[in-house]
Amino acid sequence: MKPRDAGKLKRWAASSTRGDSRLMKNQPIETEAPVDSMIHKLVQGSYFHDAWSINAAEPSLDPLSQFLRVAKATPAWIDSAMKLRNRLVSLLGLKNLGGLSEIDSSKVATEYKPGDRVGIFTLIAKSETEILLGDSDKHLDVVVSLHHRQSRQSSQKIVTVTTVVKVHNWLGRIYMTPVRPAHRVIVQAMVRAIGNAA
Repeated sequence: MKPRDAGKLKRWAASSTRGDSRLMKNQPIETEAPVDSMIHKLVQGSYFHDAWSINAAEPSLDPLSQFLRVAKATPAWIDSAMKLRNRLVSLLGLKNLGGLSEIDSSKVATEYKPGDRVGIFTLIAKSETEILLGDSDKHLDVVVSLHHRQSRQSSQKIVTVTTVVKVHNWLGRIYMTPVRPAHRVIVQAMVRAIGNAA
């Protein structure tokens, strides 16, 4: 285990057992993929992974509803960044994913089935406590999990967003160079939105 991963695991354990001041203030906390999640087994051997947790502002929502609520309210700067990404990667023959906010507003969470498109992602799997969303292209595969669990200290529901990336070639590794820091900013903004009431 790398020292960085060991540090993350320690922070995850602390937030799981004692509570974390950032969770108490409802700020995203960097953590690990929940051990009882579907995505946990995908972390091993990945090129990149991260996980962020927050107390849900709307704890009654299931994981897919949490994603739909946040994606529909995606800030304009994130959609602008996606448009720029789509223009640049088209020069390399990669997919135009569209924008995060491009969600069918007439469709509710219960209507989605695995294989359905949900904004820029495809729904891979769905349970009461977790969804897996993903996309594949010739350069890499990405899977995103939204997992929720009851807090041990309170009535709060903790949502953890985990991203796992597996690269296929040199293009995937080059692609991840600018995407990694951009992802960190975007995912924290999206996770923060889960912790903010609509």
